[in-house]
Amino acid sequence: MKRNVWLKQSRQENLIYLAIWGLLFAAPLLSLYMRTAGDSNAVFDWTEVFIVWRRFIPFLLLFLIHSFLLAPLLVHKQKRVAYFSFMAIIVVAFTFYQCSNRPEERPRKGTPAGLARKPPMTLEDKHPPHANDVSPQAEMRPSHKPHHKAPPPIIGEHDIMAVVVLILMLGGNLGVKYYFKTCDDRKRLAELERQNLEQQLEYLRYQINPHFFMNTLNNIHALVDIDPVKAKDTILELSKMMRYVLYEGNKQGVPLSRELDFVRYYVTLMQLRYTDKVRISLDMPQVVPDRQIAPLILITFIENAFKHGVSYQHESFIEVNIYIENNKLKFTCRNTIAEMPNEEKGGVGLANIRKRLFLLYRNNYILHIHDDSDIYSVGLVIPLKT
Repeated sequence: MKRNVWLKQSRQENLIYLAIWGLLFAAPLLSLYMRTAGDSNAVFDWTEVFIVWRRFIPFLLLFLIHSFLLAPLLVHKQKRVAYFSFMAIIVVAFTFYQCSNRPEERPRKGTPAGLARKPPMTLEDKHPPHANDVSPQAEMRPSHKPHHKAPPPIIGEHDIMAVVVLILMLGGNLGVKYYFKTCDDRKRLAELERQNLEQQLEYLRYQINPHFFMNTLNNIHALVDIDPVKAKDTILELSKMMRYVLYEGNKQGVPLSRELDFVRYYVTLMQLRYTDKVRISLDMPQVVPDRQIAPLILITFIENAFKHGVSYQHESFIEVNIYIENNKLKFTCRNTIAEMPNEEKGGVGLANIRKRLFLLYRNNYILHIHDDSDIYSVGLVIPLKT
């Protein structure tokens, strides 16, 4: 996966470089073509094109060296000292090459090379005064001295501009590589977060399922001695629930109808255990829309209601309401609080369901829990997926 992403990004990066250098090498051709097309006396001279291409070639070679050898030292290996050392060597070597291969100035048209234009002759030049006939003007006239041309500077303006262009070109290459590396890092981070989310959800499911079946088996154990017929019915309901947990519980989303059937099986199983002193009501929609929901979300709240809200000495109730509105599932569960609630060590389910809700929906859900003196209520609103 990582190798394929790297190859894809490398291909995109190379296409960008190919397009840019292709335009640069095509520019002199297009310029010369437009000039000859607009002027009938102009001749398409390939020599001019080759001269421009010859000046581009050193830049191209240094760009390839930087892109494939030097830039990875800084971008991927974080070797700053090695990178900047090689960059300094490249800049110095390029400056020396640019100064030593400076194009010579061409002589002006009509003037032989190496000859300077002489000043026009005056009357005095045509008729020079006699050596003994020295006029005051002649004494005051400055004598002509030979003009010596100053040597060219070591680093000219064109050399400085070429070095600046080289640095900007390599800096642009570095920026493009950092851009693709950032995109690659962002994709890898998203993949790691997704894998981490799946691992956390899988861990939480493994905690929920044993906790749920532990309570269910305790109910069957209690029914075996009290009413064997009800115990058989309970085992049938349990088999349906186990099938759902085994085949649907490890998925990211399940049909809403399956989750509601699971809730119905659980409530039916629990009703077999209690007498008429426990009033149990379940209100769910008759027509269920074709939507998806994370599995085993609702059952934890209902399980806690039966575990902590049933009293064997006094009348108690459990009310579960589920309805759909605006593509959202709204769930409420109210139950009485027993005077001596089950103090069995547990409470894993509620803590896990909070973690699962955060991992699955982040801040896109609403959970309200009210713990009054005699009534415990839960309200949950979660979005449904298509």
